[in-house]
Amino acid sequence: MIRPTQSGGIMHAPNTFETPQGRNIAYHKTEGQGPCVAFLGGLKSDMEGTKAIHLEAWCRAQGRAFLRFDYSGHGQSSGTFEEGCIGDWAEDTAAALGTLTEGKVIVVGSSMGGWQSLLFARAQPDRVAGLVTIAAAPDFTEDGYWATFSDAQKAALARDGQVEMPSDYMEPYIITKRLIEDGRRNLVLRDPLHLPFPVRCLQGTEDTAVTTATAVRLLEHADSPDMRLTLVKGADHRFSDGPCLGMIEAAVLDVLGAAQ
Repeated sequence: MIRPTQSGGIMHAPNTFETPQGRNIAYHKTEGQGPCVAFLGGLKSDMEGTKAIHLEAWCRAQGRAFLRFDYSGHGQSSGTFEEGCIGDWAEDTAAALGTLTEGKVIVVGSSMGGWQSLLFARAQPDRVAGLVTIAAAPDFTEDGYWATFSDAQKAALARDGQVEMPSDYMEPYIITKRLIEDGRRNLVLRDPLHLPFPVRCLQGTEDTAVTTATAVRLLEHADSPDMRLTLVKGADHRFSDGPCLGMIEAAVLDVLGAAQ
């Protein structure tokens, strides 16, 4: 089954698999040489975004394996966004990489996907050949949401179980009490974070969702033998114009070369 995209192209229906928790995850897998490049998207994003599609085409042209998928409650996977939390999406990530890839992988994590990539790397460091983050947002439920909630918002969260948060990039987010509480169980910047492989972090200076301070904090906190942060003046959170996409390609090639 295929259906047209908004740009007029053709989008093929995804494959699906069921996680051990019973969630149906939609994905697209391109076969090729390893290590497979796996793209982890952001909060309320999906696998049809510019960066995911660009990386897929780039990997296909090189004959390299590539994987993109939707977390539960995102895109074409089962569930609703409001039902999910960081731990659920970490389970989805582990299931997708465990089921659909073999050997080592190059993980490319964008925004919330950057947090997910760190959770996967912390849990299964032997599976990771290299890591690329794009505007990584580790611990954002605590440091971005909870830390900035007003007393009224915290009261509403306790009373109603959710609050609505505006977004610069899409419709407002519904932030649930479960998302906040589960996020606290999955923080990565409070305890030692060992990343025993090459890591390249990309961050735009005009990003209004993730600050450069967050990128520097991750760089200073993580323990890695080969970790670099690149700040791109003027780039925003999307990080998806031509030069930014080229920098993502270069970062993937860099970790591939360093890992060999």
